[in-house]
Amino acid sequence: MSDLGSEELEEERENDLGEYEGERNELGERHGHGKARLPNGDTYEGKYEHGKRHGQGTYKFKNGARYIGEYVKNKKHGQGTFIYPDGSRYEGEWANDLRHGHGVYYYVNNDTYTGEWLAHQRHGQGTYLYAETGSKYVGTWVKGQQEGAAELIHLNHRYQGKFLNKNPVGPGKYVFDIGCEQHGEYRLTDVERGEEEEEEEAQVTVVPRWKATKITELALWTPTLPEKQPPEDGASQEGTPGAGAGGEAAEEAQALADLSEGELDTTRPGEEEGDASRADRAESHEDNLEQ
Repeated sequence: MSDLGSEELEEERENDLGEYEGERNELGERHGHGKARLPNGDTYEGKYEHGKRHGQGTYKFKNGARYIGEYVKNKKHGQGTFIYPDGSRYEGEWANDLRHGHGVYYYVNNDTYTGEWLAHQRHGQGTYLYAETGSKYVGTWVKGQQEGAAELIHLNHRYQGKFLNKNPVGPGKYVFDIGCEQHGEYRLTDVERGEEEEEEEAQVTVVPRWKATKITELALWTPTLPEKQPPEDGASQEGTPGAGAGGEAAEEAQALADLSEGELDTTRPGEEEGDASRADRAESHEDNLEQ
């Protein structure tokens, strides 16, 4: 990180300390409130203790970035806000110059992440909101990746299941607002990309594919009509979701299920230009700016 120990290194030298205006202790060390301009063009105004940034302060980088928050022995530690040159920012807890604890990251594309951090990465429970689509991932993160039990919420439906390396895996279900659930599982499938050439093999990518197994409906209670008993073989077989269900509600659920299997591919995390990929690129970009 660009401000890591920069002022401390300057103060260890006898010459070229930069400019300082403020309080000192009996040993001549910067102590109390002060303002400093480092030789590299960065500036700091805030609290010092025994020659080091300690307490509340504001550090401004010459590239336009700035940190406003708490310091402990020259390191960002405690509550603080880091604003990057492109306008994105992080507000939350820090430990030893790293995002650590609970915090909110506002990305340059207007996406936001609210949740736990560990050693500068999203880790633990968190919610990522995709500004472009309004969808959000609510669940577990491991070392910056969507991994573990989670819920991917869209405008009129949601997916509940487990994720691994940003992709849904294994059993899960889609819950639709019209009152039905589509159960199934995600299976890894090899997909060839690009044209096959004589000397080069076609590129093969493993992607998750949704396989629906059955549709279940919410039973509607009516006080004037007797409740209809579902047929014994109401559960559909694999590949034919919703078979055996009667009436307009079943047809609507089946139509939605058939349509959703194609439409949901575009909102599935980890697919080409998917939301999670954009989030990772944004995170990597901000970390590079902070270096």
